[in-house]
Amino acid sequence: MEKNNKYSIIIPTYNERLNIGLLVYLIFKHLRELDFEVIIVDDGSPDGTQDMVKQLQQLYGEERILLRARPSKLGLGTAYCHGLKHASGDFVIIMDADLSHHPKYLPSFIRKQKETGANIVTGTRYVKSGGVHGWNLMRKLTSRGANVLAQTFLWPGVSDLTGSFRLYKKSVLEDVINSVVSKGYVFQMEMIVRASRKGYHIEEVPITFVDRVYGTSKLGGSEIVEYLKGLIYLLFTT
Repeated sequence: MEKNNKYSIIIPTYNERLNIGLLVYLIFKHLRELDFEVIIVDDGSPDGTQDMVKQLQQLYGEERILLRARPSKLGLGTAYCHGLKHASGDFVIIMDADLSHHPKYLPSFIRKQKETGANIVTGTRYVKSGGVHGWNLMRKLTSRGANVLAQTFLWPGVSDLTGSFRLYKKSVLEDVINSVVSKGYVFQMEMIVRASRKGYHIEEVPITFVDRVYGTSKLGGSEIVEYLKGLIYLLFTT
């Protein structure tokens, strides 16, 4: 009989008090049959996100909801590293806190991994039955353009490079994350490019990305500049 895998779900948060309760509820709803833990890495949110997480701990148990806070905003890449230190699962799922990544897709990520033995399963907005909901045309074009650029120059073999909804074998995530130097928005792209270069088996699952309902998006002009710099960096170093 195959051993039941344990899943560690790492969610970086900053000012997500309005979203985190619903997100956790949905995770429990869609994964109720499975062995999992939710690791919330909060970067010193001033809005009471951590108080909300403490309430969730009382509800679901501190062994299922782990709050691993940091004093201030230290960046996405380091948030995953921090969460990874506390992860006890065989697999690690990373997702955003703002409900743009719906937990209803988690069973299909897990199923795809079991069927294919993949090291990484990544959600993609850019294949049949995937998509984006709630973005204006400019944002869609920017995101799609970013992906096309990266496809053209980097040949990573996946259709959605900048997405951040992924399942990793824990050992693979540890290996890949240690070779990544980018911060912020480029971090996700570098992760998948390096994993591809290392020859890891990557599979994709179509998802619909829903733009955040509460709070403000973190993507702006400076991220686009960062992205282009990151693209050039990866072009010359991978």
